Amino acid sequence: MAESGAETEAPNEPALSRWARRLQSWSRPPSESVPTNGRAARRRARRSTAKRRWHVARRVLAFVLVLAAIPVGISYYQFMTIPAQDSLSVRTVEWMRENGMAGVVNGVEHWWYANHAPPEGGRLEHGLPKAAAPTGSAASQRINANALAGSTVAPHLPPPANMQPLVGSPEPDEGVWKPTGRSVAGLPAVYSTYFRPDAVHTSLVAAAMWMDTSLLKSVFVPGTRQPPGAPQTWGAQVPQTEWPNLVAAFNSGFEMRDTRGGVYTDGRMVIPLADGGASFVIDKNGKANVGAWGRDFEMSPDIASVRQNLALILDNGQPVAGLPDNADGAWGATLGNRVFVWRSGVGVDQNGGLVYVAGPGLSAVTLAILLQRAGAVRAMELDINSDWVTGYTYQQTDPANPGAITGDKLLPSMSHGNDRYLQPSESDFFALLSGY
Repeated sequence: MAESGAETEAPNEPALSRWARRLQSWSRPPSESVPTNGRAARRRARRSTAKRRWHVARRVLAFVLVLAAIPVGISYYQFMTIPAQDSLSVRTVEWMRENGMAGVVNGVEHWWYANHAPPEGGRLEHGLPKAAAPTGSAASQRINANALAGSTVAPHLPPPANMQPLVGSPEPDEGVWKPTGRSVAGLPAVYSTYFRPDAVHTSLVAAAMWMDTSLLKSVFVPGTRQPPGAPQTWGAQVPQTEWPNLVAAFNSGFEMRDTRGGVYTDGRMVIPLADGGASFVIDKNGKANVGAWGRDFEMSPDIASVRQNLALILDNGQPVAGLPDNADGAWGATLGNRVFVWRSGVGVDQNGGLVYVAGPGLSAVTLAILLQRAGAVRAMELDINSDWVTGYTYQQTDPANPGAITGDKLLPSMSHGNDRYLQPSESDFFALLSGY
């Protein structure tokens, strides 16, 4: 028999109707649900009603939370299924940035780097890294043989002058450029060198890579996620058809929301270009250059790609005015320009050669000084943080097969494996191919 005040259920009553009737019963005031037979009974009834209401509230809250979590879960799942080589933790952080939590992420990063500054002083434990030994592809070897037979040597730029180290007691070969990686037309197309980033952080090593724009043609390769909406001509990687010609590659700039600039490529204005923005510009012949948009370059049919990132950090051979103070966040609003962190940058020297610099424990100012020491006259900052700063030269692993290659990291401590950019990349990058 049902208790007093309880409601009986019809045997064939629909489940939804039963739940609606129960909710209505649970929400009744005590005077409607229990007989008023004493103060104690009324207290028990009120406690019972409050308990039922609390259970109902919890169920409703749980239901609301589940409903709210569904689109979040879908967003996270879709983000994680985008092809990329980055770790789960890195991709989770980037998903957070794109979903309204950029301020939280930036705050945590600021705290981390403020409390984990690079060590001051000290010596290199294992000396300077060694540059990847120069090699020649089968095509280069044939051309070189023709050159030895009296053919004309391919047009090329003079190699860079050795850097002046920033430390008082340099290591052997510190700042000395060495031919690196695959040759082109029988000539070195890439030189690299290693050095301490400044006179304070003497246990750290940074690196530079110089690339001959007369022997190499540059290609801007959009990633699977950055820049958003960019055409995927190469599928966010260097396709195997281009492996026989691949000589070097390096990372591009910040995510587009943080660049204060835009992107133009494959005949499309993906994101509008900003006047005055630091710009990596590639013409239809594959020749790359660096400068300020609207001053050094303007749109024309000869331009193939433009990738902007912040403002120039080096101009007329000098670090730009205001760089130490980062006026209006012009050189990075996420971490700022004073934090010592992994950074990268690219510039152009007086002869038109490209200069890429990367390393740990760099501020925007020390990055500009290193690019200056490496011979650049105009330069821009690229991406920062250890997960994004990656530069490679590529080696031919089979003398009979130019397409059998592996990558050599410019610095052994750079993230990712040797197949970086040979597989889909989440972020955009630049590839340098043999022009012969």
